[in-house]
Amino acid sequence: MDKYVGIRREDKNIWERRVPIVPSDMEWLSREHGIHFITQPSDIRVFENSEYIDAGSIVDENIIPADLIVAVKEIPVDLISAGKTYVYFSHTIKGQDYNMAMLKKLMKLKCNLIDYERIVNEKNQRLIFFGKYAGYAGMIETLHAFGKKLKLQGIDNSFEEIKQAFEYNSVEEAKSHIRHIGKKIRKTGLPSPGIFGFTGYGNVSQAAQEILDLMPVKAITPDDLESHFDIAENDTNHLYKVVFAEQDMVKSISGPFNLQEYYDHPEKYKSQFHKYLPFLSVIVNCIYWTEAYPRLLTKKYLANNPDIELSIIGDISVDIDGSIEITNKATYPDHPTYTYNPHDATYHDGIIKNGISIMAIDNLPCEFPKESSSEFSKILKEFIPGIINLDFDVPFRELSLPEPIKKALILQNGELTDDYQYMNKFIK
Repeated sequence: MDKYVGIRREDKNIWERRVPIVPSDMEWLSREHGIHFITQPSDIRVFENSEYIDAGSIVDENIIPADLIVAVKEIPVDLISAGKTYVYFSHTIKGQDYNMAMLKKLMKLKCNLIDYERIVNEKNQRLIFFGKYAGYAGMIETLHAFGKKLKLQGIDNSFEEIKQAFEYNSVEEAKSHIRHIGKKIRKTGLPSPGIFGFTGYGNVSQAAQEILDLMPVKAITPDDLESHFDIAENDTNHLYKVVFAEQDMVKSISGPFNLQEYYDHPEKYKSQFHKYLPFLSVIVNCIYWTEAYPRLLTKKYLANNPDIELSIIGDISVDIDGSIEITNKATYPDHPTYTYNPHDATYHDGIIKNGISIMAIDNLPCEFPKESSSEFSKILKEFIPGIINLDFDVPFRELSLPEPIKKALILQNGELTDDYQYMNKFIK
């Protein structure tokens, strides 16, 4: 019997132009595995409808006949069909309230749900992700915001020349431009020094650092930050970079730091990030965070330290009221920033001279839709044959799925699998 994969049209917002499977990988799956496709038409998708037709797909509004439905973002509640297998970013594993109705509908209709976020290896590292492109775009947007902030403060600067990420045709074009600006800085210096603090060291952080490193950058450790502050303040030919790991950001309430204990029992730890804040010009936030973990920057700290030098936060993680408590909403590329005034705890749209301006675009990979989709699809395509040919009616332990996919199976025939039983407490 022929097997069909349905590719859902992304329509969460006008910036969502990504796809889970690109036409060239669709051709490969058809040729090598005999899989057929139905693709919903789209006017904004980065790949044209005609490209999917040329790849052998049916292009039709109705993808219900498909055995497996693949998307990038969440499926709207009223579009979920009974008994289907869905693969997408469900944004449910933290108990996100805004997606619990969707999860309940999937359960009611006896669906299978596989979440990209939980497709991990034995080291719990994600295998299918857009994170690298979030890092690229997030750092470019942060540098763009930094340039605008300095300009408003009366400081002419080379960062002004950096465009928003979506204004570049490719990552390479953006890199080339930033590399050029870096050469200018080496030659003419900086009117205002900058110390950039990166929280986390994973794929997102590494990509963001890759962009910053195109400029003249000196790396220092968190322990050296205070002692090197005066040096950095007087060095107009370099930016400074500090990368914070878990043991830098938090400390045990009693006893030495233990990474596994921190993951398992974050309530035994408290933030110590405040000791670095007086020395940072920019924070690039790249960490995974839930409410169980300590915050890094709080409104209380800012109320007590309203004249802090920190001017820009590139919050790539975008956890609302999360590790960066003043991140109070997500933004889009057409309005990427807002500013928090610590003196009166007020918010203002855009970048203004005073206060801390926050870049909080929550779909950053959309700014490089073709490249990010192609890299994502290259990994996902390898798992599609195993998923579409699977009999989900056998007991979970007998499912013949690759271990990373099995780990990512949140629902089997509408039932939470063992690793996700904790989510019952979020379902009201």
